[in-house]
Amino acid sequence: MTEIRVLRGADLEAALDDVALLRIAVFRAYPYLYDGDAAYEREYLQAYRDSDEAILVGAFDGPRLVGAATGAPMEDHADDFARAFAGQGITLGEVFYCAESVLLPAYRRRGLGHAFFDAREAHARALGRRYSAFCAVERPGDHPARPEGYAPLDPFWRKRGYAPLPGAVAHFAWKEVGQSAESDHALQFWIRALGDDAEG
Repeated sequence: MTEIRVLRGADLEAALDDVALLRIAVFRAYPYLYDGDAAYEREYLQAYRDSDEAILVGAFDGPRLVGAATGAPMEDHADDFARAFAGQGITLGEVFYCAESVLLPAYRRRGLGHAFFDAREAHARALGRRYSAFCAVERPGDHPARPEGYAPLDPFWRKRGYAPLPGAVAHFAWKEVGQSAESDHALQFWIRALGDDAEG
């Protein structure tokens, strides 16, 4: 049976190496195509070590971490996201950032994705945040690596009350599978007002 645990502080930090392994495994698939490495992960996950208000929602099968979702106040990622939110009429201090949700394929379609969002949104409300947001990698519909029968997660996100925030796009560089160097990737922000009702 899969157990959901909310981790903070030292417990969160202790789990981050396992989160890195999950990110490398899950994000290798489309649409991320991320050819991950430990050095990139260490730098990326540092924001969660540094944040007193970060959260890690872990899905455990016994002692094994099989899925994870992270989140932190948006201003903890200001260097990456301030430009994307400029001119939106929303300050970073109003927003809680739901970062990755990674789950091994064998554990999907069990409601864990909703549990990941439920826990992070509850934490955001407890911090007094007005909005919850995440960003999703953008790929053209005819991308050569898009698998046959690929189903984007847009309907799931919309069911939870999220919608794309027009013009709010972040850029990150990572090395794709089959590439020799990093390349730029556009990520579209999705957002919901935490006072809104949404199924979940």
